[in-house]
Amino acid sequence: MADQIAAGTPAADLPAEDAKLATLARGARGRVGAAEGAAVRDETGRTYSGATVALGSLALSALRLAVAQAAASGARGLEAAVVVRRDADLDALDVEAVRDLGGPGVPVVVVGTDAVVLAVVTT
Repeated sequence: MADQIAAGTPAADLPAEDAKLATLARGARGRVGAAEGAAVRDETGRTYSGATVALGSLALSALRLAVAQAAASGARGLEAAVVVRRDADLDALDVEAVRDLGGPGVPVVVVGTDAVVLAVVTT
């Protein structure tokens, strides 16, 4: 997937399964008005999404939450991840979380709030 996607690509033009992740991530973000939304696809094709959590005692990025949900559901790997946010600057810990569950080579697509790809990071 990562070799097919470039910055500036409309999210609607992503491969179908990745466009679905972008839709899930946008939905998670929008439901709660969070800074970020994210979605991941595991090795069996199941998807998990989440939004930024910012509580006094708990702070999680949307991507780390989506990865945690996948892991808690028994996923043994990840195929892809999409994050929807205002800018392309992913936290290194977000990428590390995807790598921890998915291994090396998992693409993380960062989509802006305008539904255009900002960056693609590979674990």
